[in-house]
Amino acid sequence: MRVLIVEDERPLAAMLAKGLRREGFAVDAVHDGETALQRLTDTGYDTMLLDRDLPGLHGDDVCRRALALDPDCRILMLTAAGTLDDKVSGLELGADDYLAKPFDLPELVARLRALYRRAAPAAEPVLTFADLVLDTNRRTVRRGDRSIHLTGKELAVLELLMRADGAVRSQEYLREKAWDAGTDPLTNAVRITISTLRRKLGDPPILHTAVNAGYRLGDPR
Repeated sequence: MRVLIVEDERPLAAMLAKGLRREGFAVDAVHDGETALQRLTDTGYDTMLLDRDLPGLHGDDVCRRALALDPDCRILMLTAAGTLDDKVSGLELGADDYLAKPFDLPELVARLRALYRRAAPAAEPVLTFADLVLDTNRRTVRRGDRSIHLTGKELAVLELLMRADGAVRSQEYLREKAWDAGTDPLTNAVRITISTLRRKLGDPPILHTAVNAGYRLGDPR
């Protein structure tokens, strides 16, 4: 999932970005509403984590304009005001969920994943390909009777490949979906992640390179 954090408190934005990246999300953070809308125009995001109490362009206006720009982007609104009326008004603006500060990171992560599942109900939480099983809720991977420990980025790439169901995914596609916007397009990050993922998945090889095209999962051989 690709998340845009819109939070004017920079230390909080940095803390949230760090925590979400550890959970395997691709995260970008901005600190005002105008920049958020520009990012939404330039880059596709699955979810916007939106502080309602932004200075300048208020979070309510950001919410309305964001939905006009990208109706498919899910919005989780954050605010220091947690009364029932505040929650109702936030949801009536078009936000998909509402979380009052302070909150715990595990709850935020759970809500973001719930929004993703709600946005794509056909996306099964447990993915299988041959003898490979990925539980996207528990963030666990097994191949046969062997448990495999993957980093957050490796999990994100594996999920993208498993959801492709054997179709080729290019380096550009993987970088766009699993890395932050500031990632250098000339970096070897995708290739390095694929290399370590292939090694961890073991033999017989199940992750294959499509020459000059990208990567795919295929029958072990």
